[in-house]
Amino acid sequence: MIKYQLICDSEHEFEGWFRDSAEFDAQSEDGLLECPLCGGSEVRKAVMAPAIAKSGSISSSSRKSAFLREMAEAAGRARTYVEKNFDYVGDKFPEEARKIHYGETDARGIYGEATGREVKELVDEGVGVAPLPGAGPKAEKAGAPRPAVDKTTTDKTQSKVSPSGKKLN
Repeated sequence: MIKYQLICDSEHEFEGWFRDSAEFDAQSEDGLLECPLCGGSEVRKAVMAPAIAKSGSISSSSRKSAFLREMAEAAGRARTYVEKNFDYVGDKFPEEARKIHYGETDARGIYGEATGREVKELVDEGVGVAPLPGAGPKAEKAGAPRPAVDKTTTDKTQSKVSPSGKKLN
């Protein structure tokens, strides 16, 4: 096995393990490599230095901090995307998600608030939901305190419904 330090076109660095150099080349040519932070498919080998321990080298806690910072940035980008492209339905989220799931209304991306109990009920019904990372900017913009509920999102790709109301996925 060989470990390569990889970098995407957005300059995110990560490592990848391959059987040999030819395996990296084959996966790269087939478009099978993807950045775990942004999903970018333009991935190349980064310049690597030999693994020689030095005093003052970057500590594992520094690498961990950098990784956590990049993950927080990715979560922020996800939230921004949802806020720009999905409909905010507030505390009517469980009701709207069910209507979409059961084909009672047109499929569209939505986000809003739901309690942990409501989220569990939706999941038990097979409604595709996921937590939305970050603070609740809708409440903050209105000057209200941040809601103590789960942020959740659903869209037509997570739960498809046929015209007859039967679940497709």
